[in-house]
Amino acid sequence: MCYSAQIEQSYKDYVRKFGADISIDEFAKVFWSDRSAKTPKAMRQAFLNSSEPWANEIIQGIEALNKEQSAKFEQELFAQKTRLNKAVVSLKTKETKKALEDKRIASNKIKAAESRLKDLKRSKLEPKDSRVFPGIFSTVVAAENGKRFVAPMRYGCRLAGKPASYDQRYPGTYNARRDSLEGFWRQQFGYTHALIIADKFYENVEIDCKNVVLEFEPRDGEPMLIACLWSRWTDPKGIEPDLLSFAAITDEPEPEVAAAGHDRTIINIKPEHVDAWLNPDPANLEALYAIFDDKRHPYYEHRIAA
Repeated sequence: MCYSAQIEQSYKDYVRKFGADISIDEFAKVFWSDRSAKTPKAMRQAFLNSSEPWANEIIQGIEALNKEQSAKFEQELFAQKTRLNKAVVSLKTKETKKALEDKRIASNKIKAAESRLKDLKRSKLEPKDSRVFPGIFSTVVAAENGKRFVAPMRYGCRLAGKPASYDQRYPGTYNARRDSLEGFWRQQFGYTHALIIADKFYENVEIDCKNVVLEFEPRDGEPMLIACLWSRWTDPKGIEPDLLSFAAITDEPEPEVAAAGHDRTIINIKPEHVDAWLNPDPANLEALYAIFDDKRHPYYEHRIAA
């Protein structure tokens, strides 16, 4: 499984690299229609740095969202500082288990809220700002009717025609196993393909009976072109907003990944296969498997993630 990845989020890089059009409406929807949608800071910052007139609506949505989040963190800070002060006053009179626990919890929540506020306000990007976990939206390039487009898609694919509860029933749909592409993923494989550009990917492994997150990065430093499937979901009742979502395809592990303790590896396709991958022929699935078999094999160095 690809637990998470550090994914390129600048729409400009996808437009330039793949000659794709940007889906302005889809980005606007994420920041205006679905206020609960989680997006990486690097995605938002790419628009905030834009001077394109068409980006104004998206920028306004991001600024409104940032303002809401800032107010939420400020409220959390006020509530926890009040809780901490009460605990400190109480402890001066008598040391109780509740007061000690309130002091501990409030102190931790204050630190977390301050960190979130700091991250929200800074403009200089850090590597963590591009990292995507299941349930978070990412910048993705895909094709529809032979035309490439760049859009925000949620990492965790909700298949078209399925109920929204599908997310809870199948929480692992952020990855698509190669050996299940013609089964579970048959409506996407050969039809709706996508790519993400990633610098690193992360996996959970067990070391000395403890769960550890490992960070994998190609030794050659080349960005990975990760093969994905995507779906356009529409609520038949018209209540929930439309959802674009995707899954990364995984294959048998590269030897060094297996040696590190993980049993799957993303499929890092070669640049010359991009067009064939994004514009698949459902009548020729063998050609798609041939792309997988001809994938890039950089040595994936690993380290324990910070």
